[in-house]
Amino acid sequence: MVYRMTEWIECTLDKLGEIVGGATPSTKCEDYYGGSIPWITPKDLSSFKGRYITSGERNITEKGLASCSAQMMPKDAVLFTSRAPIGYVAIASQSVCTNQGFKSIVVNEKADPLFVYYLLKYNKDAIEAMGSGTTFKEVSGKTMRAVKVRIPLDVSYQKRIAAVLDSLDTKIENNERINDNLQQQAQAIYSSMFIDNPDPAWSHGHLSDLITVKYGKDHKKLADGIYPVYGSGGIMRYVERPLYNKESVLIPRKGTLNNVMYVNQPFWSVDTMFYTEMKLPNVAKFVYHFVKAKDLASMNAGSAVPSMTTDILNAMEVVIPSASALEEFESLVAPMYEAMEANDVQSKALSQIRDTLLPKLMSGEIDVSDVQL
Repeated sequence: MVYRMTEWIECTLDKLGEIVGGATPSTKCEDYYGGSIPWITPKDLSSFKGRYITSGERNITEKGLASCSAQMMPKDAVLFTSRAPIGYVAIASQSVCTNQGFKSIVVNEKADPLFVYYLLKYNKDAIEAMGSGTTFKEVSGKTMRAVKVRIPLDVSYQKRIAAVLDSLDTKIENNERINDNLQQQAQAIYSSMFIDNPDPAWSHGHLSDLITVKYGKDHKKLADGIYPVYGSGGIMRYVERPLYNKESVLIPRKGTLNNVMYVNQPFWSVDTMFYTEMKLPNVAKFVYHFVKAKDLASMNAGSAVPSMTTDILNAMEVVIPSASALEEFESLVAPMYEAMEANDVQSKALSQIRDTLLPKLMSGEIDVSDVQL
């Protein structure tokens, strides 16, 4: 097929489909949950990395659905979080329900769902600026319907634009799947060597024999730069200088305690995230898999906010492998970590390309007629 530059028109979002708000059951009766209907919340989207969402943390029952005004969102509906945090987007890959934190678009024949997905990502900041509220910021249905956008009149051209961005996101998602698989393989090797078949001659000790737990620091006064700042949710920003520049295991001090990370590059760690210094050669990846296998959330020392302490970490009992066993483990899993790092570097570059292309494609600045995919 030969594509030609198409006419662009300005319209409001409601011309692209029906905009539907979500709802929540009238009470929080547990009978309403544990059903078979996928129930999507903004929290689900905040931790979701893909584009097509199938399910959320919970499912709702028919009784629960009947108790509120929520309606089923059909396959290919574009879900948009309209209540803080505003601007998370996903496409329903099957029929789902959403809570009151959403304004979703059931796309009509004038638009392509994947194009609308990228259109909402492009207009995220403008839509968020239209939000109002004192207790929490929210974009109303009336406001959402009146949002002005500019789109290609030809739906096939919309699909062409979406395909350019989709090809980049697909590669990023493939890299994430490969990395998840490599991570599972490394964890399996760890379990086989150190959990299922430990050497009886290995000594017993505590985590403090292997690492020194250090506190992260506030990063707000640092200028932007090239060094990643890690919080419990991952990289938050990049700053001018690192806090530490050697192999380390990062452990949340507050918040999502089980989100343990391995880092092998200069970095900064926020004040709600511990970082660690290794006391033995070839021990960092062993420590990472040891701590990752623990349910740190169950060791919570906080009341209102989940919290971890240095005393809890230091007191963890651990079998300390021999130097030769640690060296063998390192030799087996190091190539996996190198592959994961290469994939992360590639994904970062692809993300930058995507983010650069997004405004140019959505404004019509780039003609995709002759782009080969």
